[in-house]
Formats: sequence, C-alpha cells, structure tokens
Amino acid sequence: MNPKVDFFFEKANRWQEAYEQLRIIVLDCGLNEELKWGVPCYTFQNNNVVLIHGFKEYCALLFHKGALLSDTEGVLIQQTENVQAARQIRFTDVNQIIEMKTALRNYIFEAIEVEKTGLKVTLKNSTEFKIAEEFQSVLDEMPELKTAFYALTPGRQRAYLLHFSAPKQAKTRAARVEKYIPQILNGKGIDD
Repeated sequence: MNPKVDFFFEKANRWQEAYEQLRIIVLDCGLNEELKWGVPCYTFQNNNVVLIHGFKEYCALLFHKGALLSDTEGVLIQQTENVQAARQIRFTDVNQIIEMKTALRNYIFEAIEVEKTGLKVTLKNSTEFKIAEEFQSVLDEMPELKTAFYALTPGRQRAYLLHFSAPKQAKTRAARVEKYIPQILNGKGIDD
C-alpha cells in the first residue's frame, strides 16, 4: 500500500467499502500502487495496468488495455464509442465485488500478461476520424493552421477532431474551431 494513495480510500463516500475491497484484490495480484490522475493506479514494471475510480452511479476497475482482454465473463464495458483501449468493470454494490473476486483476479492477471508480452492496442489513425466540415474549411483557408494541426501528436489531433465534430449545430462546431485556432497554432493540445 502506498501512503500517498491512502487519502482516496479514507475519504467517506458511498464507494468507500467497495474501493477498499478493490484495493485488496488488486494489491494481492502483486501490482505497484501509485497515484495518477487523482486516483489509485496500479502498475507492472512502470506500465499502467488498472485503476480504481468512481462516479455517481458506479465505481469501477479500469483496465488501460482492456480491449486486449478476453472478457470471459462478459463484463468489460467500453465507456464511450471513442474510447479505443480502456475497458471498465462497473460495480453498484460491494457485494458484486466480493462475488467476482476470483474473476477480477483473473482479469488482472491477464492484464499483467498483456504487459509482460508487450502487446499494444492498435489505435485508429487520426485520419480515420471524421473532420468537421467547419474545421476542414478553416484548414483549407489557413495553410499555417493545417501545418500546425498535422504537427500535433496523434492523440492531440484525435482530441480536437472529436471535440470539433461532437456538436449537432454547425454554429457550435464553428465556435469551437474558432476558439482553438490559437492553441493549435501554438502547438498545444486541447487540454494544455
């Protein structure tokens, strides 16, 4: 147990007992406990394997390369259609965790094997994502923006493409594009 992570388990909320059960199960699998993104993250040889997090309706184990797991129990959930690698196992009650203890350990051990073998999730190329018409128009009009956009990392490109294409209204899409032009020109990602 990493003392830097203790605060997460000590704060009183509806998932406290569930979090404690998940922590015991994960640590019994021999992973290192770290604090990343404000939540407990468990690593194998410095590679992220699984983390514990919670939401209003559920708490979950999130497997960073869950898309590569066999999902023998049929419990892995893709959070949104845009999530490519990670998968969650969600819980609404501590008893679900206790009942699934053996299965959870199996998923964790399989995730560790994925790391041992060096498997990687094949991510969609940025060119496979839809480019909002409003963004394409600006790219066509501003060669310097096009150059700056394609110089960004693939992850930053994807984040912008998803953000720009999400709204239903063209006006909203255009406003988003306009807002982020300076950031793209400065080589920054959407969250930088």
